[in-house]
Amino acid sequence: MSDGGSARVVPAEPIVDAHLHFWDIERYRYPWLQDEPQRPFRYGNTRPLRRNYLPLDYRRDSAGFAVTATVHVEAEWDPADPLGEQRWLATLKARTGLPSVSVAGARLDGEDVAEVLAGAARLEFVRGVRHKPRAAPSPAKARRGERGSMDDPVWRAGFARLAQHGFSFDLQTPFWHAEAARDLARSFPGTQIIIDHAFLPADRSAEGLQAWRAALDAVAGEPNVALKISGLGQPGKKWDGAANQPVIRDAIRIFGSTRTMFASNYPVDRLIGSFRTIFQGFRAAVADRPADERRALFHDNAARIYRIGTEGASHPSAHAQSAS
Repeated sequence: MSDGGSARVVPAEPIVDAHLHFWDIERYRYPWLQDEPQRPFRYGNTRPLRRNYLPLDYRRDSAGFAVTATVHVEAEWDPADPLGEQRWLATLKARTGLPSVSVAGARLDGEDVAEVLAGAARLEFVRGVRHKPRAAPSPAKARRGERGSMDDPVWRAGFARLAQHGFSFDLQTPFWHAEAARDLARSFPGTQIIIDHAFLPADRSAEGLQAWRAALDAVAGEPNVALKISGLGQPGKKWDGAANQPVIRDAIRIFGSTRTMFASNYPVDRLIGSFRTIFQGFRAAVADRPADERRALFHDNAARIYRIGTEGASHPSAHAQSAS
């Protein structure tokens, strides 16, 4: 079973794709993608991603789906040029209409954090920031208070600056750092936090999923936290509806249908499935939900949380036909 295609047909919802990346490796540097030896990555080999991925490529991949707006999330651009990615995206947006809005990269514990955030804020399409805090490779190795973690006072001082610019924060960290994430949300209740990739439920054992659900429960009580369902791949496996749809349903049950959103994580998730496979899998997982909830999950929640508004409504689309 791959994408749950046997589920009953439901009307095609408009989509705000809440997490994608563009890159031009011929002109710019992305150390995680280009350096040798390869850096460890949760899906394994990244070499198939070493080619340009630009708006035309995305439109080809998403053809047939009613994508009305997109959220570009920083692609770990060359850290020596922290605002270069956003300047480049501004030219792409002006030329192609993509992306609709952006989540910029900024090292929250960097000496230049104030300057970088101020520079990003001058670009009207930037909505927030992502900077992956230090994380342990397994629950057994997780410790509170590590330098560069969500507990680090220097990192938190940078985080505190987000509110000055009205920025949200995309948090990518494994679920075993849930207590730190909860405490961060409580310390900064005025800053919207979006947990990326469903809190990374990589361990699909019964024990692993139980711990993941407990982690979601720990942070879901904080009203300023939302959840992005994306990046559900497992090493060496293709996107699989039988494995992923229970995870999707649990995530929505715990966080609710007003604080959860779907996203492609393209082109990274090309490694595990086509755009059609992934979004048809999302559809199958929520086919029994009311139409207003489905629209919220696919479109309205991301549009609200990333403040897309009329910008998303007028977004140029090459997707005239509905997906089957």
